[in-house]
Amino acid sequence: MQNFLTLKNNIMTTFEKHYIGKGTQVENLDIIKIVLPVEGLEKAVFEKNGVKYISFEVAKLRGEDKFGRTHTCYYQTKVSSVIPTQDEAAEKQKKSSKKKSKKETAGAEDDLPF
Repeated sequence: MQNFLTLKNNIMTTFEKHYIGKGTQVENLDIIKIVLPVEGLEKAVFEKNGVKYISFEVAKLRGEDKFGRTHTCYYQTKVSSVIPTQDEAAEKQKKSSKKKSKKETAGAEDDLPF
């Protein structure tokens, strides 16, 4: 009879923001003027059905920066990372508690008066 180890991978997907420019709101209008360097945009390009697109977000800053800009511009990328399962987390906790208890007993032996 063979024993097999079952591995469980939990993958967490988050989004990473890449800031590419800033802009200002046009006075008395709902228009935001953004200036973007072309060099930073290649990484934001994606292709769908043979057509290339660029997707980015424009967000209002909490306050004006020192140059009077009121909005920021960024694109997002998906970042996947493996997170430990509950079994793995419990195992790590057991190992760390064993190390701590060994250190505590070693420290108690060092407190001898002679």
